[in-house]
Amino acid sequence: MSKSALDYLVPKTAATRARYKAGNRPSFAQFVEDYISQEVDVQGNFSDFMTVRDTYFDYKLIPHHLSFIIRRMIPEVLIHSKKQDERIVREHYDRGNDFFRAFLGPRMVYTSGFFVDLETDTLEMAQDRKMQMVCQKLHMKEGDRHLDIGCGWGTLVTYSAKHFGANSTGVTIAQEGYNWGMKQIADNGVSDRARILRMDYRDIPKQKFDKITCLEMGEHVGIRKFQGFIEQIYGLLEDDGKFYIQQAGLRANPGIFQSGQHWEDLIWGLFMNEYIFSGADASTPLAFLTRSLQNANFEVNTVENLGIHYSHTIQKWYDNWMENEEFINSSYGVWWFRLWQIFLRWSVDIGAQGSSTCWGIIAHKNFNETNRNEYLGKLNLGERALDIAVPMEL
Repeated sequence: MSKSALDYLVPKTAATRARYKAGNRPSFAQFVEDYISQEVDVQGNFSDFMTVRDTYFDYKLIPHHLSFIIRRMIPEVLIHSKKQDERIVREHYDRGNDFFRAFLGPRMVYTSGFFVDLETDTLEMAQDRKMQMVCQKLHMKEGDRHLDIGCGWGTLVTYSAKHFGANSTGVTIAQEGYNWGMKQIADNGVSDRARILRMDYRDIPKQKFDKITCLEMGEHVGIRKFQGFIEQIYGLLEDDGKFYIQQAGLRANPGIFQSGQHWEDLIWGLFMNEYIFSGADASTPLAFLTRSLQNANFEVNTVENLGIHYSHTIQKWYDNWMENEEFINSSYGVWWFRLWQIFLRWSVDIGAQGSSTCWGIIAHKNFNETNRNEYLGKLNLGERALDIAVPMEL
């Protein structure tokens, strides 16, 4: 007997009963719309259902996509004004700290951890290790003037000041992140050498920093303004300074607009742009990032693919989210719970199968006199991660 999506789904309307009957292969994008609108339920384990989704769905575009692209995506890509970017960013990040803590956990690190042992590493261990690795990759030392652009809830700023003695400044648009970060700084006793500025990246004061970090804020800058952003960072960095950029990336796939295995990449990307990270259009193949750095006279020292670490991180986030289902449903509503349920669980697979990844890049100014011997024997990639298998806790 032919199986259908009805083996897992409980349609709630006449339209969804017709859509998911045996023999049909609706677009997974249509399922997303039906599920978050509560027009269809998933019976049994949601993760198990996602594991076999390719059996019942394809990844074709639906009319909803055309409406989104015309009404929102194109204008957001083209404009990227301060006013627009603040509205979009704050709509996401100022939703509520309790919302984000429900999946990020107590560290409030909205980026991938770094895993060494999947059997024993907790989310917090992986997050602490990641903070430590970023600081070590930059050769962070006491007294370094450190700028973290898009600092989220201030965890890296706090960590670098506490464990490496850096004089750290974070920048964020989000008010909720600013509030949390300033409290985190005070709670860790580093208010004398760490602070957060709530401002647009374009308003960062023109001064020099020894180390600059940007962990997944560059996507929000947008493709159209990205080169100018990198050139701004070049101007803020001391001539002997180091820059760490981490940015979500896509695989280079000239066949993405042809039906096939990678068609899912496009559908997932549109979902992310519409529902999760509006205006974050500078998620690109690696060549775009390295070309932008080199055009600004940066030399790329190392590149690390963090995609699989992201997959395991998001699995931990998903587990946290599911444990907090009752709280989210009561505090924010079923629509928000289901939307993030799909986002997190789908992204676990997206990272694992290479549809999207995250690039971690160390760069410095490309001068003849740059001391490249500094990198010898240092932690450039993750190959020496076992040296910090048990990281310093925040």
